[in-house]
Amino acid sequence: MTTSRFIGSCVTAVSLCLVLPGVATADPAAGVGLKDSPGIRMLEEIQTVITELAEQAKPSVVNLFPLQGIGRSRELGSERIPPNTPGSGSGLIVDSEGHIVTNNHVIGDAAEVEVRLSDKTKLIAHVIGKDPDTDLALLKVTADRPLPSARFGDSSTVKVGQWVLAVGNPFGLDRTVTLGVVSGIGRENINLSRYENFIQTDASINPGNSGGPLFNLRGEVIGINTAIINFAQGIGFAIPSNMAKQVIDQLIAKGKVVRGWLGVGIQPLTPELAKKFGVNEGEGVLVNEVFDKDPAAAAGIKPGDIIIRIDGAVVDSPNKLSRLIGALPPGATSKIEVVRDLQHVVLDVPLSERRDAAVVASIPQAKTEMKLGLDVQDLTAGLADKFKLREPKGVLITKVEPSSLAHAEGLREGDLIKEVNRAEVSSVGEFTSALSRVRRGDTVLLRVLRENRAFYVVLKSTE
Repeated sequence: MTTSRFIGSCVTAVSLCLVLPGVATADPAAGVGLKDSPGIRMLEEIQTVITELAEQAKPSVVNLFPLQGIGRSRELGSERIPPNTPGSGSGLIVDSEGHIVTNNHVIGDAAEVEVRLSDKTKLIAHVIGKDPDTDLALLKVTADRPLPSARFGDSSTVKVGQWVLAVGNPFGLDRTVTLGVVSGIGRENINLSRYENFIQTDASINPGNSGGPLFNLRGEVIGINTAIINFAQGIGFAIPSNMAKQVIDQLIAKGKVVRGWLGVGIQPLTPELAKKFGVNEGEGVLVNEVFDKDPAAAAGIKPGDIIIRIDGAVVDSPNKLSRLIGALPPGATSKIEVVRDLQHVVLDVPLSERRDAAVVASIPQAKTEMKLGLDVQDLTAGLADKFKLREPKGVLITKVEPSSLAHAEGLREGDLIKEVNRAEVSSVGEFTSALSRVRRGDTVLLRVLRENRAFYVVLKSTE
């Protein structure tokens, strides 16, 4: 019987062993154990699959001890698995030449790391390269023999509910194996790294597991364990193997990761914004700024466009857009589909190299309906300098009334209004004229610059 047939029959087998006649009818006086039965035999065969997988997986997992500077991070209710004593974290040998992948936060700023193999051999690894954007790092050891390495699987085929094995060194307990299931895929907004697409698992992950592998039942690596929720039980996250392999390949070849760059500021579509732009909530992301001389500007993407697909892949969040673009190499031409004035437009965009100072604009979302509550004036050179604006003209917000809708939406003194309901405004007169066309109860769509970063916001008039 194949492994997949064993595992697919697991629940049935567990049920059978509980009800099969004779399973637990041993004679206590005779000291005889459970009688042989189809249910027991099936469970034993499944158990054998798991134990063989564990034995096969463990040799490629190593214990890591950074020799200096160990990094840690804690944000918004989530916690990177912190260093522990005596070991700091785990790693995975990815080829026989001695390349080892782990988490960037495990090695911190260390240039060298002590590596302990499954046979207790100790080696010194050098850091080949790091990618903080995915929280991955690559090390290299030199050994006098080929090292046991793991085989990567295709993380795009991972399904919720499938069984997985996590292997690592929690609390210094070498090569601990835990069994569980995939409890979620495509997890983002965990605020652990720039590019997030985590596999969630309930296989026990503890301090020291960071950087260790998550295996499927075929012994293939489908993820690199990276984080736990510090206030929950049975919730851990792994970086998908496809993302990890892409990073590993670039670190081996170049010592760094190079990503594509589009050159836009983006924000999610709130229900109010979606309605204003004539699309469904969650249908794409809103372009609020297009940077001069960057690929998007050259290709004709404009503020107010809704990006809905990149090379046929659906875009439903800013994180997804950043991840899709970041996975493409500089120089690649991407087909980007946008909704502009209710029309679908497909643009060919040759990407450039991503800049480290990329900024994504965002703004707090409002929950209440109140008057606008804004005082404005024409922009002057002195005011532009005061509020760090490079724009020569626009309508400057000089006061925001407390408890007003503008205040609730996050607008503040020094914000520069550039558009009202998609029409450019460069003076208070134009701003007032645009507002005069707004009827009671209508929404007002503003495009606003704050220190040269743009965002859209929807206000609802009650005047």
